[in-house]
Amino acid sequence: MSNSKNSNQPIVPSAREALNKFKMEAANEVGVNLKQGYNGDITAREAGSIGGQMVKKMIEAYENSMQ
Repeated sequence: MSNSKNSNQPIVPSAREALNKFKMEAANEVGVNLKQGYNGDITAREAGSIGGQMVKKMIEAYENSMQ
C-alpha cells in the first residue's frame, strides 16, 4: 500500500535545486510559464505536460547511459 512518508520530498535533499531547474527547463520546452514559488494557477493539463516531459527526458538519459 502507501507509505506515510511524503513522496514529494527528494531522497537526496541537496538535489532539490537541480530538480527545480530540471522542472523549469521541462516547462520551458513544453511552453508553460512557471514562476518561482507557487504555481497553483496552472491547469492540470499544463502540469501533466511538464511531468511528462521530465519523464521523457529521464528515460532518454537512461537509455543513452546504457549505450
